Amino acid sequence: MYKVFFNERIVFLTRDFLKNFQENQGLFYKFRGKDELKELLLIFLALKKIDQLFICHPDLEELSREFRSCFRFVEAAGGLVRNNAGEVLFINRFDKWDLPKGKCEEDESAQEAAIREVGEECGISGLVIKNELQQTFHTYFDKGLPHLKKTRWFEMQYEGAGNPKPQTEEFITKVIWAREKDLNIIQKNTYPSIKDLLKEAKII
Repeated sequence: MYKVFFNERIVFLTRDFLKNFQENQGLFYKFRGKDELKELLLIFLALKKIDQLFICHPDLEELSREFRSCFRFVEAAGGLVRNNAGEVLFINRFDKWDLPKGKCEEDESAQEAAIREVGEECGISGLVIKNELQQTFHTYFDKGLPHLKKTRWFEMQYEGAGNPKPQTEEFITKVIWAREKDLNIIQKNTYPSIKDLLKEAKII
């Protein structure tokens, strides 16, 4: 199953129509073709009170390819960074708490992009990748065109000595090392995909 965030709402790509229909609430659709899929996504965008859309097809990889072809596809990478005190690095951008990430450059691996983006957005070096977390997918509009961004996430350890500084030209206003007492506030003002990552890493 693939999980794609449309802001606070979710599109699931799945093989199992019956199981999801029995266990979930939302809008359900058996994939039949790309043109119909495009119309469905426009309908879902308009139906603000429906939180979940389940798109079903026996061949999940084919469904994923067709879904992706409805968007401009963007690959990105980012990091969930801990320091030696066990604190977690967060940025604040557009008044939302987030984890540092950015687009992969041409001929750059996801690991290289993740370290570069964390370093640039937070003004730090001395990052060591420890583990890869789940990928996240989310959609957004840029210049009126729909984009689908896949982000590969990596758990990192910070072994540097400097204090983080926000990359203001990327609209980042704060960079903090969050302690356990800060996490309730962050949870209330972050993205659902970030909450998923924090749960996977057993931070919340």
